[in-house]
Amino acid sequence: MAPRSIAIAGCGVAGLACAALMARAGAKVVIFDQWEKPQPMGSGLILQPVGLAVLDAIGVGARIRDLGAPIHRLFGKVQPSGRVVLDVRYRALGPDCPAGLAVHRGALFEVLYEAALAAGAEVASGHKVAATDGDGRLVFADGTPSPQFDLVIDALGMRSPLARAPVAPLAYGALWASLDWPPTSSFDPAALEQRYEQARRMVGVLPIGRLPKADHDQAAFFWSLRHVDRAAWMARDLNDWKGEVHDLWPETAPLLAQIRSREQLVFASYAHRTLATPLERGLVHVGDSWHCTSPQLGQGANMALLDAFALARMVDRIGSLEEALAAYVQARVWHIRLYQAASWSFTPAYQSDSLMLALVRDRIIAPASRISPMPALLAGLVSGTLASPLARIEALAPSSHERSVSQ
Repeated sequence: MAPRSIAIAGCGVAGLACAALMARAGAKVVIFDQWEKPQPMGSGLILQPVGLAVLDAIGVGARIRDLGAPIHRLFGKVQPSGRVVLDVRYRALGPDCPAGLAVHRGALFEVLYEAALAAGAEVASGHKVAATDGDGRLVFADGTPSPQFDLVIDALGMRSPLARAPVAPLAYGALWASLDWPPTSSFDPAALEQRYEQARRMVGVLPIGRLPKADHDQAAFFWSLRHVDRAAWMARDLNDWKGEVHDLWPETAPLLAQIRSREQLVFASYAHRTLATPLERGLVHVGDSWHCTSPQLGQGANMALLDAFALARMVDRIGSLEEALAAYVQARVWHIRLYQAASWSFTPAYQSDSLMLALVRDRIIAPASRISPMPALLAGLVSGTLASPLARIEALAPSSHERSVSQ
């Protein structure tokens, strides 16, 4: 079989992972990105065991582990009572269960970008994608078409113009900043920590390791903010806002001291949407362009990596492209539905204006989460291993031997 030609729209986690895996398998891959120099967006994230397994398959697992910070616990208290309302520990899955790994988005981007180039993928910068022609070509914002490809992969994220589905933002977004890790702080260097006032205010701190070539560790700092309050925040005195954060969590003082201008904070918005199908004529959606949700379960990058792994496996091992794409959907759809439902249910308890939901979280959900088997169930949910997504992908992909026999 002649090598397939693949066009990838988007140079984020999903697009780069697809490029690295498919180029290594022999496909001719071109990534189209709107920026003259592709770059990451955002601060930090947690790579779960399932996402790390995909990075191992790409060949960059050891590199990203060297840069990241192992995470053993997700921990949150409601203020001013100090009551623990979030406590997820990976060890609930057993003493040998792998932990999460928090990383700077810039570190993950650089590692995946280098892997894609090393595998032979080409990056075509300065191409803003506007549409497809349904026949294997991308159409750019200036109206010019790309060459024809065997398959177009949409990895442009939740606002992808190729998804052609409206995306209403969730009420709450967040301000993010990457700051230097304070060496004398009381923060747990192996935990995501959060503090809440009811469900309407949240501040969090996540150790994210270091960037390549850097000699110091960083922390991701985030503050929950409603879209409708963003303009008021922009007009507010910065020190006044920092005082509000400090009142909620005084230990953030060494991080707040590093924030000297609004430009250090990036506002991220989120949406909850899943396309009915990720397949169109000559086009397949991956990652947030297929399914997007809030960051409360921390699964965005991991779901994107699983999508890329499943798609690359099926395209490499199934001779018919139509059958390969159908197998990709079959491999991913139930895992995606499970996590979309879980995120939709989980988010309002931690980001909403509802006092009732906060009370239910504090008085019912949090105590119940400490009773067996809930600790293991929550750890499985957070680790991304619930429903065994990697095993399902491998079960639906023919083995290398089966592939060679069929060819």
